[in-house]
Amino acid sequence: MYRYTWRTGVLEVVMILVALIFLFPIYVLFNLAFKATGDQSSTLAPPERFTFDNFAQAWSQGGLGNALINSAIVTVVTIAMIVIFSAAAAYPLSRVGARWSKITYFAFLAGLLLPVQLALLPLYQIIRDLGLLGTLWGVILVGVGGAMPFSIFLYAGFMRALPAEYEEAAALDGASAFRTFWSVVFPLVRPITGTVAILNAVWTWNDFLTPLLYLSGSQQKTITVAVYGFVGQYGAQWNLIFAGIIISILPILVAYFLLQKYIVQGFAGGLKG
Repeated sequence: MYRYTWRTGVLEVVMILVALIFLFPIYVLFNLAFKATGDQSSTLAPPERFTFDNFAQAWSQGGLGNALINSAIVTVVTIAMIVIFSAAAAYPLSRVGARWSKITYFAFLAGLLLPVQLALLPLYQIIRDLGLLGTLWGVILVGVGGAMPFSIFLYAGFMRALPAEYEEAAALDGASAFRTFWSVVFPLVRPITGTVAILNAVWTWNDFLTPLLYLSGSQQKTITVAVYGFVGQYGAQWNLIFAGIIISILPILVAYFLLQKYIVQGFAGGLKG
């Protein structure tokens, strides 16, 4: 029988305090977003008058509609390319035991050790020489290349744990290597595919530095860069910034609630793998 003791009470108090610490930034975010521009009350004080004008102004002045579309295009295309290329690269690296396979695998893993800042200038020159500066494809290619090492690492570890009997049975039925990968192996790694897609989708959607660097000087903006546009040289429009942040996280929240079941299954399956 469950007994409510003083230890239970202490744990509840600690959990409530931790929850309040996490909720405090969210309270400030919503409080400032709904506060009128001329409201002189304290940051922590509730608004004297709730208003949606900040959201309307942020949407129109920042061009958040086009920015959301650009972020969605970059995120969807980047995730699709990461999943396809990482799984295809990890398959031979996890199955072929030759020396070149191990060298190539560790060469990919070396990408995890290199600081991102070290590659900024060479990547910028490559994207410039390809004529992709100011285009979404420049951001997509950099995002795909940056996420490949960790994604290959996850896929290769999961594929090594798969029994080889499935592929041997497919080979006996006359399936080619590509057919075996696409029809047999790729469906079996669905749990780790979900994990790779979720981790990289959140990172790509929230990425600020890459679109700021490769889209600067053009009319193309992602949602993070568009929100940054409310920061001026001599000040910032904090009410519009916080309203823009709320608008920017809405698609991620909607996607999470719609796909919550599959996201939990993907993480659980990926961690078990």
